[in-house]
Amino acid sequence: MMEKKKKHSQKLNMEMVSVIMALAWPTMLEQLMQTAVQYIDTAMVGSLGTQATAAVGATSTVNWLIGSTISALSVGFLSFIARSCGAGDEEAAKRSVSQAVLAVMVTGIFFTALTLALSGYVPVWMQVDKSIQTLAARYFFILYIPMLPRTASIIFGTVLRAAGDTKTPMKIGVVVNLINVVLNFLLIYPTRPINVLGVSFSMPGAGMGVIGAAAASAAAFTAGGICITAVVWNHPKISPKGQSFRPDARILRPCLQVAFPNMLQRFGTSLGYVAFASMINSLGEVSTAAHTIANTVESAFYIPGYGMQTAAATLAGNAYGAKDGKRMKELAAMFIPIEIGLMIFSGGALFLLAPRLMRIFSGSEDVILLGSTVLRMVAVSEPFYGFSIIIEGMMQGVGKTKEPFVFNIIGMWGIRIAGTFICTQMLGLGLVSAWGCMIAHNLFLFAIFLYCYVNGVWNPLHKKAHKP
Repeated sequence: MMEKKKKHSQKLNMEMVSVIMALAWPTMLEQLMQTAVQYIDTAMVGSLGTQATAAVGATSTVNWLIGSTISALSVGFLSFIARSCGAGDEEAAKRSVSQAVLAVMVTGIFFTALTLALSGYVPVWMQVDKSIQTLAARYFFILYIPMLPRTASIIFGTVLRAAGDTKTPMKIGVVVNLINVVLNFLLIYPTRPINVLGVSFSMPGAGMGVIGAAAASAAAFTAGGICITAVVWNHPKISPKGQSFRPDARILRPCLQVAFPNMLQRFGTSLGYVAFASMINSLGEVSTAAHTIANTVESAFYIPGYGMQTAAATLAGNAYGAKDGKRMKELAAMFIPIEIGLMIFSGGALFLLAPRLMRIFSGSEDVILLGSTVLRMVAVSEPFYGFSIIIEGMMQGVGKTKEPFVFNIIGMWGIRIAGTFICTQMLGLGLVSAWGCMIAHNLFLFAIFLYCYVNGVWNPLHKKAHKP
């Protein structure tokens, strides 16, 4: 009898691992593609010269701020839809998707008007060199013309993942990235001779430079938004067809209660990144270059962690909707070792490959040495950060976003920013000390989320999980 129970438990565990990986791997691949295209974009624009690179990168912080704000709004719908699907209430899920359509329209139109109106001022506020302010403003303006389809891509992508469909956003993301790269190739460069396998021919090109890069991205965003809107509209499980698109407080109120703290968290942390970068910029060219390249390299190694976070949020929301406290507890017990194992692997790879990866982006030995040092430092902390990512994701799935907001703001401003200011501006220490403060921030999040996990704070069904 005991042997049968043991085998049954092992079978259930294997089935759960299969579900987790089925949800996580498409998100990982999607993010990997986005990172790869970001590298290609940087290389293509970089070939045009320093001014072109500066014009494109000058407003990247603002781009991240707007994108993260919309992503935070989508977390509210993720929580509501995942819980509705878990409870088997497809009608509630469809009603919430109709409200997501309304949110896309309102948010997309608002940010379109705002960004286009302020496009001429953003480069000035970001203290971009006067010689490239006009070019940076044009790039920003073109990039935000398709703000409505960009908003649809973010919110509807989250809606599909909440319903357990992570493959469709991945496939659309691949198409968007391919369109972007092909159009970059055709629009950025002028007509020029090309030799492929000994065959020479004339490759047509528009020669639009930075403006061509903006147009390529805008076209790709538009295509992605149209595709994902069509998928959601015709989805067999959560299509909003036949639903009312008028504001429904019964749905919007709980969605916004979840989303608003997450918006504040992302806004506060994005301002922290700006302050962090500005203090590092004061350390000189070598530190700035090492920090910028190390950040770019490091981002690829967080992909497994954030892919698992999406799956954790979705499955936790399903379990909460079904009021299944036992499954909630089992999910955490499954996710945590998988996540930590993945982050140990990616952290180990980052530690070993740091110098080689730095050499891809820089030929300066000083930059390579400094960047390799800080990358190896942060590589050791990745498993701890991975634990935080999973617990935060599960809390998002069940609608508990206030606590992560408080934890992240304290960690960012109380530890990373305050510590970096003391180390770099008062004590005259360098980049290594700044990244030490960043790692201290990550370890603080690990400690506080570990407390939440051990004490059951993360789980609204904590008491039910302990009932016989």
